[in-house]
Amino acid sequence: MFDILIKHIRQKVDLGQQDLILLKTFFTPKKLNRKAFLLREGEICNHLAFVSSGILKSFTSDEKAQERINLFAFEGWWISDFNSFINREKALLNISAIENAELLLISFDDYEALTLQIPLMDRYFRILYQNSLVTKDRRLMISNKSTAMEKYLSLVHHNPDMVKRIPHTLIASYLGLSPETVSRIRKKLLFQ
Repeated sequence: MFDILIKHIRQKVDLGQQDLILLKTFFTPKKLNRKAFLLREGEICNHLAFVSSGILKSFTSDEKAQERINLFAFEGWWISDFNSFINREKALLNISAIENAELLLISFDDYEALTLQIPLMDRYFRILYQNSLVTKDRRLMISNKSTAMEKYLSLVHHNPDMVKRIPHTLIASYLGLSPETVSRIRKKLLFQ
């Protein structure tokens, strides 16, 4: 499980062998079955989760129990309700597994200790947060100014694995489209 995390970290910062050994002590492995929840709205998000295998989704539910997908997290991605995690407030998001998943969890206290004991990890997380903001800004701009087809094509371009591994109904929710619209787009692209 740690191999993927270490590879991911080394793509951003150059940790030495001693730091890598110490790093492992801050994480707890967890297996999550398909459809199981890691976090439910209203709970405090006590962990950041690194996805070693599988796919998770974060989402809200409306009054009709319709899911509004916020994020998909694949292997090598992090997921949490970050506001709840940092500010120790009740979560606004649900997080559950789309596929069976293996996770590495780090608690709030361990996260703080990790960034103090291994200063390069503070830089690593800063790089992640910067990239996350850029991605969210791009997604918001595409959502606000693009047609349904353009939204779908952008998703395919930036995340080709997503359309292969995630049901189109969940992709539709993520894009803010109806499942019927996504089906029509997929058919149209198939016959082009």
